[in-house]
Amino acid sequence: MAGYLRLRQICLVAADLEPVVDQLCATFGVTVCHRDPNVNKYGLHNALMPFGPTFVEVVAPLPGKAADETAGGRYMQRIGGNGGYMVIMDQDDVNAFREHVAAIGVRIANKLDYPGYQGTQLHPKDVGGTIMSIGHDEHGDELWGGWHAAGKEWKKYVHTERVAAIIGVETQSDDPRRLAESWGRVLRRPVLEDAAGLRVEVDNAKYHFVPPVDGRGETMSALHIRANDKAAILAGAKQAGLEVTGSTIRLCGVNWRLAD
Repeated sequence: MAGYLRLRQICLVAADLEPVVDQLCATFGVTVCHRDPNVNKYGLHNALMPFGPTFVEVVAPLPGKAADETAGGRYMQRIGGNGGYMVIMDQDDVNAFREHVAAIGVRIANKLDYPGYQGTQLHPKDVGGTIMSIGHDEHGDELWGGWHAAGKEWKKYVHTERVAAIIGVETQSDDPRRLAESWGRVLRRPVLEDAAGLRVEVDNAKYHFVPPVDGRGETMSALHIRANDKAAILAGAKQAGLEVTGSTIRLCGVNWRLAD
């Protein structure tokens, strides 16, 4: 399968890992599929949960680590608490993507090269908004195929009774058009605009760029979730003690908007 560009994973950052993981599992009826020891070298620990063929990861500073000792902790200091940290996509040809971003003057902040997987994290100052990463898993050409970050057995942990997939990301900015054009340039996708606002679309998701909704600066402000059982999700959120407004849930500093 050639020529694809898809949202595969969202990374959230939290001061304390397990309470956020518990809230996600209780709300969306999902289960942790993998915890990656490789993130320990960044002073973090994590948990990954499948939302259908897409994933939500939560990272947090390791116990005993001061906030300013990790990039994730410093990011939380900047935005004033827990929040959305990274948008991770997959593509058929990572080497071609690396050549493309070099040609347009976007720096690569981190290269991930594991057996069967390559990833490219871009410098946030060159792209803007939420940190962007694009990778390729040699077993992941199909959307339900392999995904290195989720472990080899992730499909055993999929529960879709309540949730189907992540289908959108909102990023707030004082200049949404500038940010949309930056993302469109990096992703080689057009910026679209209609009554719903500015967006850039990949194969399975839409990236929305919106004016600020709070005082947290330029950061991820919301996720759009395809729901299979909206009522059960909302009931789970209320039972977990989360703020619920209509079909929107506030969790880990992000608004989760439910779509049928």
